Amino acid sequence: MPHTYSKLLTHLVWSTKDRLDYIAPEMLADLHGYLGGIVRAEHGTAVAIGGTSDHVHLLIELHADHNVADCVRVVKTNSSRWVHDKWPDRNFAWQPGYGAFAVSASNAERVIHYIRTQEEHHRRMNYHDEFVALLQHHGIAFDERYLWT
Repeated sequence: MPHTYSKLLTHLVWSTKDRLDYIAPEMLADLHGYLGGIVRAEHGTAVAIGGTSDHVHLLIELHADHNVADCVRVVKTNSSRWVHDKWPDRNFAWQPGYGAFAVSASNAERVIHYIRTQEEHHRRMNYHDEFVALLQHHGIAFDERYLWT
């Protein structure tokens, strides 16, 4: 086959350092927009971005020749620098790790809805429980002792 065809959707999730409420409501729209811009600069598509004061969710599509780890590293590094430049008086940092979950094209709309309704979702469940549930749903083994360190 002379061409490469792919649709690689990844649901990314990471929190602020120590899961603290570093993302003020007035920052959300600008931060989400900036995250999407970084993904575009990395030759990807930000399908959906959402989150709350202590974490973000992104559904991204990357080309076959790009990898998730490099994209996340660039997005987190550049967005952290941008927040420090735009809001220098704010204490802000991302946690070191992240969750990355494959999403089938047939399930994309459900994940998009989930990401876009984060505020509503987190009236019922905190980030800790949400992240553990995502790991369990995707069959990812983890040791709770090392999950947040």
